[in-house]
Parts: sequence; C-alpha cells; structure tokens
Amino acid sequence: MTTPIQRALEQLSAVILGKEEQLKLALSCLLARGHLLIEDLPGMGKTTLSHALAGVLGLKYNRIQFTSDLLPADILGVSIFEREVGSDVGRFRFHPGPVFTQLLLADEINRATPKAQSALLEAMEEGQVTVEGETRPLPLPFFVIATQNPVSQSGTFPLPESQLDRFLMRIQLGYPNEKAERELLEGRDRRTMASNLQAMLSTQELAQLQQQVNNVQASASVLDYVQRIIAFTRYEGGYQYGLSPRGALALLRSAKAWALVDGNRQHLLPEDIQAVLPAVVDHRLAEAADGGAHSVSQRILNSVPVLV
Repeated sequence: MTTPIQRALEQLSAVILGKEEQLKLALSCLLARGHLLIEDLPGMGKTTLSHALAGVLGLKYNRIQFTSDLLPADILGVSIFEREVGSDVGRFRFHPGPVFTQLLLADEINRATPKAQSALLEAMEEGQVTVEGETRPLPLPFFVIATQNPVSQSGTFPLPESQLDRFLMRIQLGYPNEKAERELLEGRDRRTMASNLQAMLSTQELAQLQQQVNNVQASASVLDYVQRIIAFTRYEGGYQYGLSPRGALALLRSAKAWALVDGNRQHLLPEDIQAVLPAVVDHRLAEAADGGAHSVSQRILNSVPVLV
C-alpha cells in the first residue's frame, strides 16, 4: 500500500527527473518544519521544484524575485492611509506582502542586499512578522525555499552565517543524467506539468506528518553517534568552530524526517543521520573548513565511527 508521501514523491519525480534524493531531502525539510536553500546555476530546475512541491502538497504559493533594489516592505507588506469614499476621514490599512503564504519562493536571494535578506529572519525563525510595531502570524505550514546563485557570479551578496543557519538544509540539483535529459528534451514543458499537479496531501494530513516526525524514536546508541559527530566538529575536525546546539538539533530533526520519508519508519538508524548530514552540516561549517564546504561532511563520515 502506497503512503501519501510515496504518492507525492512519485508525482514530483515525474516533473523533476532523476533527482530522487534531492526530492526526498526537500520533502524531509518541510516535514521537519525547516526551510530549504537550493544553490545552483541558473536554469537547473530550482523554481520548477518549488512550483511542483506547492502543487503536490496543495500549498498556497508566492514568489519573490530578489533584486538589489528590493526593500523589506516589498516582502513583509506596508500600511497605507486610505480615505473613506466621500469623506476626509480615513485610517491606515495594512496590505500584507508576499511573505503571507504557505510556500514562499525567495528566488535568487543573494542578489538582494543584506537589509532585504534580513527581512525574512523573523518569519523563518518565529513564523511571524513584526511590521510597524504589530506582530502578525504567518499561515501554517510556512515553508521558505530560497534559491541562490554561486557567489562567484557577479551581483551577489553572500548570505551571512546567521542567515545560513536559518535554513535547515542546503541542496544542489546539479545537471541531469543522460537518460533524464533525453526525457526532458523529448517531453512536455516541466513548468506546465508542475502547475497541473494534483494535491496529494491536505493541510491537515501534512500537519499530522510533521507531528509524526516528532514521534520518530532515537535510541541511545544513535544519539551517541550524533554526539560524536557534534564533538568531532567542535574539538577534533580542525574546524574554526563546530556545530551549534541549534545545528545539532537540526541534524537530529532532519534525520527523523528522512526516516519517515525514505522508509516510513518510526525509529532512527545511523544511515538516516548519514543521508542528511551533507545537506544539514556543509553550509553551517563551510566558512570554518579549510577545504571548503564539500569537504565537511565527507571528513565527518570518514572519521566518526558508528559503533551501534
């Protein structure tokens, strides 16, 4: 019997070809109540992935194109004084910005200035925004997918560590394999397919799955493995700094979500930790590693024994 998660992945795989692992990571990120950063070259399917996720999960979707002249009010919203018809009496009315949605695509987030980037911090961390002294809750679920061009490209503003840490995972899609690319060339437009996807989950079912992630059990031996990883990053790996407590919790929560998505399991295995480790850890310790981001997780996997 196929589960709702499996049905959702089947629909997503029909649009995003040959990227099963990345699709599982994206879905795991959502179920773990995190936010996703996708870093890759333009034209690799980042926007199509966000469209497809919103369609399969039945989520209200908004997109913001981040540019150098973007202002925080363009993201959060603004109060405008409106007069009543035929009268000089009026009042300020708040016009919500595109952040008031369930799935927000922050497209090319590193092309905006740090001031505009930071407008998302409270929304991502607290699920609310404060505008002109008033705090307003965001819809549930609230999931940010941000795309980022390589920092080597011109016109980019690198995300600071505090902003990177707000993203539970960072993934890359990469080039499709030969078979998938041939199917792309011969098939239908993927964005059209993404816009026609049927919702496989209701908002209530999605909330139940997010709760199930919290109920996935982690044995003492698996937690010992997680703690050895944390200790390695802080004291033994040669990094300038190690995983923070928030990063450690992110690793555990992501692994629990992966266990549910990959195997519909209610218990955690070391393989679940290893599967999500690059997506959770690399962007958090990229600046701390002498060899760059991609050497972080591999060094951890090679150095830290499982001992389960």
